[in-house]
Amino acid sequence: MLAKIRRATVVAALGATALLAIATSTASAFGPVPPANPYLGPVGTATMHGDSEASDTTPLPGVGTGGVNADFHEEGAACPTILQGADGFPQALCTKITDRAPEVLLLDPNNGNTLAHLDLTKGSLLGGVYAYLDNHDQMVTVDGSGNLLRIGHQRGSDGSWSLSIASKTDVTQAVTGHCGGGTCDSVDSVSPDYQGRVWFATDNAAAGYVGTDGTAHSIVLAPGEIVANSIAIAPQGMAVATDHALYLLTVDGSGNPQIAWRQAYDRGPARKPGQLSWGTGATPTFFGPGDGTEYLTITDNAVPKENLLVYDTATGHQICSVPAIDGTENSPIGSGNSVFVASTYGYPYPALPPNAGTSQPASAPISGGMTRIDVTGSGCTVVWTNTVPSSAVPRLSVADGKIYTFTRHSLLGSGSSSGSSGLGSGSAGVTDNYSFAVIDADTGKVDTEQFVGATTVDDTLQMVGTIAPGRIQYQGTTTGLFRITPH
Repeated sequence: MLAKIRRATVVAALGATALLAIATSTASAFGPVPPANPYLGPVGTATMHGDSEASDTTPLPGVGTGGVNADFHEEGAACPTILQGADGFPQALCTKITDRAPEVLLLDPNNGNTLAHLDLTKGSLLGGVYAYLDNHDQMVTVDGSGNLLRIGHQRGSDGSWSLSIASKTDVTQAVTGHCGGGTCDSVDSVSPDYQGRVWFATDNAAAGYVGTDGTAHSIVLAPGEIVANSIAIAPQGMAVATDHALYLLTVDGSGNPQIAWRQAYDRGPARKPGQLSWGTGATPTFFGPGDGTEYLTITDNAVPKENLLVYDTATGHQICSVPAIDGTENSPIGSGNSVFVASTYGYPYPALPPNAGTSQPASAPISGGMTRIDVTGSGCTVVWTNTVPSSAVPRLSVADGKIYTFTRHSLLGSGSSSGSSGLGSGSAGVTDNYSFAVIDADTGKVDTEQFVGATTVDDTLQMVGTIAPGRIQYQGTTTGLFRITPH
């Protein structure tokens, strides 16, 4: 049975070359997807943002614009990272509600039920968020004890599944060595480069990598800066955004990480409501019309509108700065010459990192809205805007030209969150409801919007959805996950 499942998923997933051919033939307006990283699992399903470049695209077709089945799986945990390996088995990295400690789940590919789980050591809030699947279908993350873990799954003779730590590498010294000892810092994200090194960034802006020999190297980007989002990696280097600047890191001739370039941005007067930190809310995104990596983009934290900032990856030269949205905690989608940005302004979260600081204003209605901006010969141009109140990080399928997300609406208007708890509590308002939405990437118009729930457990909390082979989409919520399939 397992062999049949694996054969079926391999046929469904095809190979990277075939997927790219499908994407090119059916939706040539977008793409290419970035090059396949040989140390990652399948393109589109191995990282939170789809690939090591964090493009938030996939070569796989999405669920489509017809009716859907929305099966909810209660896990007692928020599940921001749901990935799928070449063997067809989905895996989730979730944060438990009871103690906010991370756990890994192995899911049944046929129905989304949990086959096995493994508890990890608690670290920072973001330490239970970012991970990836390597080319052996192992989940790679750093736990709260400072160990780089590779977590495998296996089936016992009785047919039951289990998760276990296949290997661990202590990176404590590289992470906290700049602190003078103690536990002053923790890793918040990891990703492999094209040579097999595993890069990481920490809450307090240390960054580095673990080499293939298990040795860790790190530098401090700048004293007093904070990292609150994931890293992104292209063949040109590792990109990381702090609450002050965007960096591209490479490796020098001695094997040490070095800063290739740094670009400061307008961080604004304070954190905005709907953000988790004071500064950019974006994971850096590589994109481009040639090989999918020529450009690098983030949003700043300017007022009254945040700007989309686009840079030349090789030089760090700024190509453009364009007012985009009120505020966002989301990574942009980058594909070809196009970037798509969704607002999270006013979105309520159940928890904030301890160093988040107060927001200005203290609360606000969810403003909603998405924007498409294209890089042109003269800079950048706004192609369209809409008022979609996206409640998840959108994902673009270059195979069908659709953007897939979830939306949050209130009968009291404009997607605002109301009720006795109010904004900032992370609780759904009494009139709030959530829907699965499909948006045409060419025009920005909503193709379909289908109701999936109206309680706190249905809140997708600006987490990322993953499109898997077979037109299946997994989406985390505050207490579990949806498995969305065509009806």
